[in-house]
Amino acid sequence: MLRPTRTAIVGAGIAGLACADALKAAGHEVSLFDKGRGPGGRMSTRRMETPLGEAAFDHGAQYFTARDPDFRAEVAGWQAGGIATPWPEAGAEAWVGVPGMNAVVRRMAANHMVELGLLVTGLVRKNGAWWLASQRGEIGPFDAALLAIPAEQAAAILSLHDFSMGRTALTARSQPCWTGMFAFSEALEHMPPVIRHAGNIEWAARNSAKPGRSGPEAWVVQMSAVWSTRWLESPPEDICAMLLAALAEAAGQALPAPVMATAHRWRFALSAGMGDGALWNGQLRLGACGDWLLGPRVECAWLSGRMLAERAIDIEAQTLANPNLQIPDCPKGQVQSFRSAFKR
Repeated sequence: MLRPTRTAIVGAGIAGLACADALKAAGHEVSLFDKGRGPGGRMSTRRMETPLGEAAFDHGAQYFTARDPDFRAEVAGWQAGGIATPWPEAGAEAWVGVPGMNAVVRRMAANHMVELGLLVTGLVRKNGAWWLASQRGEIGPFDAALLAIPAEQAAAILSLHDFSMGRTALTARSQPCWTGMFAFSEALEHMPPVIRHAGNIEWAARNSAKPGRSGPEAWVVQMSAVWSTRWLESPPEDICAMLLAALAEAAGQALPAPVMATAHRWRFALSAGMGDGALWNGQLRLGACGDWLLGPRVECAWLSGRMLAERAIDIEAQTLANPNLQIPDCPKGQVQSFRSAFKR
């Protein structure tokens, strides 16, 4: 048996939860912390009341693929549990969570200690242990600290403790995405369920027509990175009007006034995909995972979280066998098979 370690994971999205699953299975004590109101990150589902009842919007990731054998096995388990199903309209390989994209991460989070609504602003190293700096003071101690957050947020924390990891995060620039959510009192006739690459629209979909969904006619509209960057700091109400006009243009017809309309800015929407897989410093027991370290896919986020956990578990095994072992930082070049598997 390995010596159980107390591990803190900052970020309760798919990467952080996948990492937590593997660590817990190996006998480690894991605590997750997330600034959001619920787990999920970019696999979130927003539910809003309208005059026609509750409308649901998968306003982050629209679907996911399953190409890696391990991830395919995981998805098969989700399907058997009724929380994931294929979505043929989006493609032969497309899967969605049921009844929302966040169903998967909610199920994963239920197996762990997750503290929500907590913004972690930094890490503090004291007497060989890690403490989390937050608005509620320092939380700890922990044997290991892992970051499962966007590269831009991780860079500021990592650079104070491991310059190499911090530099990697600094070079992994994400692209933004303005997302609109619209509910209508009637079905938008003659509209396909999915619209791709129409003018400035990168993606639009009838969310209410996804498998397992219900409620009024609901649409998600996601704009291109170039457009989103141009209008990044604009007020959401102005963005709403522009996104609705873009949807009408893509439809080639006037649209009825929505009964509910809102916009959400994903400042770190599309990751760079550095190809590193995961970052791990065995001497400090400090690491990072996320899709920005492998590729801009839900599947890559899951794989990155598992890769970080495997590295941490392997280091624990080596340390148990040889307490005096000097452990170098994890080398690069261990994810070539993953790189080739996820090329578009």
